[in-house]
Formats: sequence, structure tokens, C-alpha cells
Amino acid sequence: MTTDTSPGPLRVLVFGASLRTDSVNARLASLVARLVSDSGAGVDLALMRDFDMPMYDGDREAAEGLPPGALALHDRLDRSDAFVIASPEYNASVPGVLKNAIDWVSRIRPQPFKTKHALLVSASPSLVGGNRGLWALRVPLEHLGTRVYPDMFSLADGYQAFAEDGRLADPGLHERLAETVSGFLGLVEADVRYVCLERRWYEFLGDRTEADVTQRAEK
Repeated sequence: MTTDTSPGPLRVLVFGASLRTDSVNARLASLVARLVSDSGAGVDLALMRDFDMPMYDGDREAAEGLPPGALALHDRLDRSDAFVIASPEYNASVPGVLKNAIDWVSRIRPQPFKTKHALLVSASPSLVGGNRGLWALRVPLEHLGTRVYPDMFSLADGYQAFAEDGRLADPGLHERLAETVSGFLGLVEADVRYVCLERRWYEFLGDRTEADVTQRAEK
């Protein structure tokens, strides 16, 4: 009798970081989830409303602990090999609800953002497609140790960008998104499946995993 020890499919959490019901970022998240699923990976598609939580308050945390929404996001991140955020841009930066969620979840030990792979995408009615917000979003995630994929995808003129079947109306843009998702999943696959690879990263402030942090490497 033989035992099947082959790894299962990759697990990817995908969520749109907007509370609005008809958000173009929710539509973009759904499209990315479809592309991830088509690749053979497992998808956990979520909405920002799934992770409802109050504004971060240290006194409240001390008195009541972590809110259910933060614990739910932590659990779904923890069960995933990687995550994708489709984030709107608010005033050239990160939506407050998303930054607040990151702040809450970062309080959990071990915090789940560290060494997790992330792909950032955005959709916006503006001509820059929310790109400035994605650059701002990289800062807290990379500070927490997330391996943010270098290539980001920003969809301009988001209200007019989707076809009726949920794909992007512009074939060239759709192909670029598909290639970005495929490249991201290839990197995650290599990191998760090929454990012989040595992983190195720059340290971030606040990390206390080992005393000699400047020499740390994970194999």
C-alpha cells in the first residue's frame, strides 16, 4: 500500500478591500479569483465586510482582546499560501478600513503576514487606476515581512473596464492581468513546493524572532 504524499493545490485568499457593494475592486477580486482557480489553485474569495472590526484601540485590545473580524482574517490568511488584495485608492493612499485591518491582525502572534506572498491589484475610475494607493499599501505589508510581488496591476477607468462576462473588455489588459497572476502563482509554487530553496529577506523594525537578526536565514 502506498501513501500519496504529493502536495495539494496552492491555497490563495483573494479579497476586495472596499465596503461598497458594487465596488469595481470587488469585481476585480472576483476576476482574479477566477484566474487563480483556472490555474488549478484553491481560492478563498472574501469581501471586506467579512472582516468587520472597530478602529484599532490599544485600551480596547487590552480589555477585550482581538475582535472577531480580526481573528477571522487571521485564520483565513493562516490557511492560505498567499493572498491577493484588490484595493481602492483613497486620496492617493490606502483605504482606512484596510489599514485598520492590517493593524489589528498584526497584533496576533505569530502574525500571519510574515513571509506570506502577496499580489496587489487595484481598479479605479481615475486614469492612474489606483496605483498610488498600491505603492502606499506595500509599506505596512513589507514592514511586516510580507513578500509583495514586484509587479502590481492597476485598472484605469474601472467603471467601463469590465465586459458582461466579468472579463476585462480590453483583451490586452486581460492578458496582462492573466500573465501577472500566472507569474505570481509560479513564484508562490516555487517557494512553497521546493523547500530546498534558501529564503533570505531584509529584517524589519520590531522583529524579535532571533537575537542575531542581521544574520538570519530560513531554509
